[in-house]
Amino acid sequence: MKKNGPNSQNESAGASGNPAAGTGNQAVLTISDNLAETLENMKRELGSSPDLKIRKFRIGSAEPFWAAAVYMDGMVNTAAVDEFVLEALMENPEDAAEEVPREPQDRLGLVLARGLELGEIAIRDNWDDMMLSLLSGNTIILLDGCSKAIEGGTKGGAWRTVSEPSSQIVIRGPKDSFIESIITNIALIRRRIKSPKLWVEFMKFGTVTNTDVALLYMKDRAEAKVLDQVKMRLSKIDIEAVLESSYIEQLIQDKVFTPFPTVFNTERPDVAAANLLEGRIVLIVDGTPFVLIVPTVLAQFLQSTDDYSLRFDIATLMRLVRYVSLIILLLGPSVFIALTTFHYEMVPTPMLISLLAQRENVPFPAAIEAIIMEAAFEILREAGIRMPRAVGQTVSVVGALILGTAVVEAGIITPVMVIVVALTGIASFAIPSYNLAVAGRIVRFGFMIAASMFGFYGITLGLIVLIAHLNSLQSFGTPYLAPFSPFSVRGQKDTIVRVPMFLVNLRPNKLGHMNDNDKSGKDKGTSDSGKDGQTGA
Repeated sequence: MKKNGPNSQNESAGASGNPAAGTGNQAVLTISDNLAETLENMKRELGSSPDLKIRKFRIGSAEPFWAAAVYMDGMVNTAAVDEFVLEALMENPEDAAEEVPREPQDRLGLVLARGLELGEIAIRDNWDDMMLSLLSGNTIILLDGCSKAIEGGTKGGAWRTVSEPSSQIVIRGPKDSFIESIITNIALIRRRIKSPKLWVEFMKFGTVTNTDVALLYMKDRAEAKVLDQVKMRLSKIDIEAVLESSYIEQLIQDKVFTPFPTVFNTERPDVAAANLLEGRIVLIVDGTPFVLIVPTVLAQFLQSTDDYSLRFDIATLMRLVRYVSLIILLLGPSVFIALTTFHYEMVPTPMLISLLAQRENVPFPAAIEAIIMEAAFEILREAGIRMPRAVGQTVSVVGALILGTAVVEAGIITPVMVIVVALTGIASFAIPSYNLAVAGRIVRFGFMIAASMFGFYGITLGLIVLIAHLNSLQSFGTPYLAPFSPFSVRGQKDTIVRVPMFLVNLRPNKLGHMNDNDKSGKDKGTSDSGKDGQTGA
């Protein structure tokens, strides 16, 4: 793995003689050849933190010298530390006849020779690098008389075990999901792609948090221009803290002022692996189970992992349902407002009589009704999410039933409006991507306002503006509406419909920058696997 990226080092530490760093001139700390002085500086810089563990021991028997193993409690593999310190480095009866080196470099070599079984070992001669390694979960070995430190790879501690995804549920497919450990997440992808062409590059972001971020891509599939653009945007990030992958997402996205997501996220390793096989780039942020995938297109947010586990005809039907659900989400309330406000002649007479009878004692116009009900539905949705899981679903269902019945009986809202709003809400749940569903919920209010002012003319104008906006979006150089605009025949194999597996003899051209005329059969990936098109949430 290659380590690079911005913000790879901390700012200089505070003065060694002043526990309250940040006032006056600050001296740069160094690793001293005096073990006691170095340990005291470490305690002072960390504020004598109780989770800082220091284990002193002697090496050698004839003329022993002191050493210390330093680590942060809860961030290391305790078994590895005990084995490294107790068995490899501490005084051993067999060392009685061994002559202990007097020169610092020779002492360093002796310890390295004994500690090779630990795994990753590095020499640190910079104070900031040493402290960053310590706070990352490694064990630091300090030797008296030596101004260098040994870093032992002992990262560990308690992590959430790999479990089922919490938000991207499938009927048939893998049941594992990413967790908060970046190393575990990389391993979950490598288990699916056992290829040396899967490259991983490490970076650090956050001048304070120093968060690890892994950049994954298939060397023979990722387009060089896209990869360079991703690295360029990452190199421009200057932020103090990165606590979740959304921090990176918001800093590298193409356009800020749009409700539509231009960076895909998933907590499913199989989805990330499938996107890597399609030539996309995956970003894994340490401390979060949601990984980022770029570039992305609109059709990707309407696909599900189940599309590649079920038969092609069933998968196509489910996709059509999702596209219809998106249309209902965007236009359902606005079409009803336009019909009942401006275009009565388009409503069948029996239905019109029923609607007018329902509106007889309602004090608000249809537009106000819709806005009130949509706002109430959003409040119930948010309450259900924020409440404890045991009662959240009950609050949503019972609250909706009680509220709907109450407003109808009070004559504030017509029954048909409750039906329209409920149908719109259900349609939003049918969209696999939460981010796209939220975007649709925001945009629908614009359509409702346009319909209340100009009827179907307003809706038509809104659609023109929406399509123009979507057509202007890009994701790292890829048109957001690809493969519809620009149109690609090859890309239609796996968008609204999914063709049978035996017809998918080339990877679908979902990315607008890919060559649609490449029919040579020299496919970069295996196309007889349905997973090659798997980009669902």
